[in-house]
Amino acid sequence: MSALVQSVVQTSNEMQHQLIARATEDAEFRAQLVADPNNAIKQEFGIDVPDYIKIQVHESDGSVLHLALPIGPNVELDEERLEAIAAGLCCCG
Repeated sequence: MSALVQSVVQTSNEMQHQLIARATEDAEFRAQLVADPNNAIKQEFGIDVPDYIKIQVHESDGSVLHLALPIGPNVELDEERLEAIAAGLCCCG
């Protein structure tokens, strides 16, 4: 993975951690994040999510856990995708 892609993924991961932390502490924000992730992200970061990015929020419970894998090491990203990841809008190509 190139240094640029690695940096972009790190930024995205940091934003995801911030969203998770806020959703853990704030039940109203959590409900908004589940129901309308684009609006919750705009509220938290002031970022408009582009139409080509689909965000799905899944809540884990006692019997089902969700794992999101980051971009694989051989994925080539175009400039538009790199900018979206840098803005924390997605973590995959």
